[in-house]
Amino acid sequence: MNRTVNTATDTLAKKDKSGGVISGGHLVAKALKNEGVDTIFTLCGGHIIDIYDGCLDEGIRIVDVRHEQTAAHAADGYARQTGKLGCVVTTAGPGCTNAMTGVATAFRSESPILHIGGQSSLSQHKMGSLQDLPHVDMLAPITKFASGVYSTERVADMVSMAARECFTGAFGPAYLEIPRDVLDREIPVEDAVIPAPGQYRASCRSIGDPADIEKLADILVKSKRPAALFGQQVWASQGHREAIALARTLDIPAYMNGASRGMLPQGDPHHFDRTRSDAFKNADVILIVGTPFDFRMGYGKRISRDATLIQIDQNYATVGKNRDISLGLAGDPGAILSAVEQAASARSDNGARAERQSWMKQLRDIESTKLDKLMPLFTTDQNPIHPYRLAYEINQFLADNSIYIGDGGDIVTISAQAVRPRNPGQWMDPGALGSLGVGTGFAMAAKLAHPQKEVVCLYGDGSFGMTAFDMETAQRFGAPFIAVVGNNSHMNQIRYGQIAKYGDARGNVGNHLGDVAFSEFARLLGGYGEEVREASAIQPALQRAREAVAGGGQCAVLNVWVDADEYAPGTKAQTMYK
Repeated sequence: MNRTVNTATDTLAKKDKSGGVISGGHLVAKALKNEGVDTIFTLCGGHIIDIYDGCLDEGIRIVDVRHEQTAAHAADGYARQTGKLGCVVTTAGPGCTNAMTGVATAFRSESPILHIGGQSSLSQHKMGSLQDLPHVDMLAPITKFASGVYSTERVADMVSMAARECFTGAFGPAYLEIPRDVLDREIPVEDAVIPAPGQYRASCRSIGDPADIEKLADILVKSKRPAALFGQQVWASQGHREAIALARTLDIPAYMNGASRGMLPQGDPHHFDRTRSDAFKNADVILIVGTPFDFRMGYGKRISRDATLIQIDQNYATVGKNRDISLGLAGDPGAILSAVEQAASARSDNGARAERQSWMKQLRDIESTKLDKLMPLFTTDQNPIHPYRLAYEINQFLADNSIYIGDGGDIVTISAQAVRPRNPGQWMDPGALGSLGVGTGFAMAAKLAHPQKEVVCLYGDGSFGMTAFDMETAQRFGAPFIAVVGNNSHMNQIRYGQIAKYGDARGNVGNHLGDVAFSEFARLLGGYGEEVREASAIQPALQRAREAVAGGGQCAVLNVWVDADEYAPGTKAQTMYK
C-alpha cells in the first residue's frame, strides 16, 4: 500500500471546503467511501457527530435508529445482502455496549462489518469522563481486529486497515475506537495518510495447493455416493455459481444452509433439503464447504466415520476443527470449486456416474416420504394454529423476489422445515450465536439494499419485543416490510427443556410472556396490523399485508396466534446442547 501522499490527496484538496484542512470525522467518511460504504447505521452521540458531517459531504446515507443493537444487526444484514462492508457507528459507553450483541452475531456468522465507536478525548484519559469504557479490550474477543486511533493523521489509514481485516480469510467484524479530540481535530490535507481506493487490496481468491485440487477431483469423480453441503461462505464469497456448476457437472446431491439456501431452486434434480442426515450416514464421500463443525453439525459426530470427508473453508483454523478429515483445503470456496470442476471434467468416472444417479434417486425417494409425513402438519386446520401451518403458508406466499428473515428460536427452527427461498441470499437468520432481535435490523437493511424486493420477517413473540420499535426507523427511511409474529406467549425453545427437566409446575418459570396484540403496535406506528386466529385466515391476511406495504409504504404486522405446546424436532431433542 502506498502510504505517502498521492493523487487521492490531490483530489481531497480540490474537494476540501476549509482552506486545505480536514477533520478526523471527514477523513473517516472519505475512507469509508473509498471502501465502498454507501450507508452507515447509527444512533447519535456527541463523540461521533463529526463523522455525520463528513458523511453528508461524501453522499453516504445516515440511517439513525432507536437502539444500537438494531444498528449493528442492520450493518450485518447490509453486508450479507450487498457483499460489501457494513458499517455501524456508535457513541462511547452504552452506545458501544448496546451494539455488542450485533457485532458478536456478525463474528459468529462471519459477516464483514466495521464498528466505529466514539471515546472521550485523549486529554481526559483515565479521568473518569462521560461514557468512558475500555471499548477496545471489550471488543477484541468478538472481532478480527480491534484498535484505537490515536492521531488524526492516521484516521483514514486505520479505517482501511480495519476494512482489510474484515475480508482476510473468513470474513468478520472489526472495531475502531476514535477519541473525540482525534475526530474533531483539523489537520492539513497533505498530512493525512490516505490509501488510494482499489490500490492496496490483494486478491484473496486462492485455491490453496494445486495438488489438493487434483486429489479432490479424483475423489469426487470416482465417488458413487457423494454429498455436498454448501454453507454461508459460499454465498458470502459469491461462489454459488461455481458450487452449482460442480454439483451439476458431477451429479452430486447438494444441501445448503445459511444464506446459501435457495442457491438451487426447488425441483432442481441436485437440490436436496430433507435427507441430509441420511446422506451423511450413507455417503462414501462428503464435501463440506464454508460451514464449521459446530453445534449445528453435531460437532461432526453425525457424519459417518466410514466416509471420505473433505472440508473447504476460508479459514485455515476451521479446517479439521472438532472432527478429523480426509482432505482439507483453505481458500476461496468459488475458486476452489471452479478449479475442481475443471480438473474433474478431464477425468473418466469408470461408470461411477450411473451409480451416483441411482444414489440421487434413493435420496429423492426418501425426501418424498419425509415430505408426505410433514404435509398433515403443514395443512392442519387445528386451533390454536400449528406453527408448521404458519411456516407452510409463508412459503406458499413468498414470491421469487422475496427475502425471508427468521428471528426467533423454536419458530425459526420450525420454519426451516417449510420455507424455501427462491434465490440465494434470500434467507437470513440469527446464525450460530442464536441472537434474538436480529429481524428488524436485517429487514430494514435488506429493503434498503434491494428496494425492489419484498422483505418478509417471521418473528417469535419474544424476539419481536426486543427491537420492534425500529420498525418506525424502517418506515422513516422508506424500507417497509411484512412482519409475521408467531405468537405463543412463551419463549418456547427454552420452555420445552425446562418442562422436560423440572415438570409442568416449574417448567413455565422465566419463559412465560404476556398475551400481546401486536397488531395494535403496527397501527400505533401508522402501519397495517391484523390479528390471525384461524389457519384458513393466514393466506388472505398475508395478501392484505402485501398490498398494504406496496400501496402505503408502511410496515405490516400480522399477529398469528400459534399453539404453545407444539415444538420443533430439534427443540424436543435439545440438539443445540449436544
